[in-house]
Amino acid sequence: MDEIRVAVVDDHAIVRQGLRAMIDREPDLRVVGEASSAEAAPAMIEQTRPRVVLVDLRLGPGSDCDGLSLCGTITRRYPGCRVLVLTSSADEWLILESVKQGAKGFVVKDVDLTELIRAIRAVHRGDSAFDSRSAGVLVNWMHGSQGTGPAASDITPREREILALLAKGMSNVAIGQRLYISAATVKFHVGNVMRKLGARRRAEAVYAASKLGLI
Repeated sequence: MDEIRVAVVDDHAIVRQGLRAMIDREPDLRVVGEASSAEAAPAMIEQTRPRVVLVDLRLGPGSDCDGLSLCGTITRRYPGCRVLVLTSSADEWLILESVKQGAKGFVVKDVDLTELIRAIRAVHRGDSAFDSRSAGVLVNWMHGSQGTGPAASDITPREREILALLAKGMSNVAIGQRLYISAATVKFHVGNVMRKLGARRRAEAVYAASKLGLI
């Protein structure tokens, strides 16, 4: 039986250790490397050459989506390596963006161990592997039935300016300095635009705005 080489990228050591212990029990699977950040992952992959990489999307406090850029990096640099997202949130925008960045599967961390092992093997074979929530999101997306959503015309010119600066990772204070308005005013506009876009986080608002062609 061919051995499937697996790597784990997660900022929590206890998660990495637990996954290693569980995966290594399988006769055809072996964890060959670990990384705690998106910055450390490429060097680890270069050294260990896994075939499947489990990637958490939130790789540190205050980081919504460091793992998204890592998915793209792995896909571009290591075409023989397949990404399986294993994260704590199944937000629609995270699922869709993971797929766009090259992930072959998406499961949440409360997945049953049997399902996780099945997903690793499926991704290794070249198949896709999505849990029921993420699969439903993908089906809706492919059939164009995500819902009506906001219209671009709902967003004011000032809100578009702020969205463009949010996309650059700027804080409310920095945006206020750039636009010559107070941080409190920026906060007000950010709250409005997030409400209009149905977003719960700044990164999600940026993603929704990009889908509408606003930035």
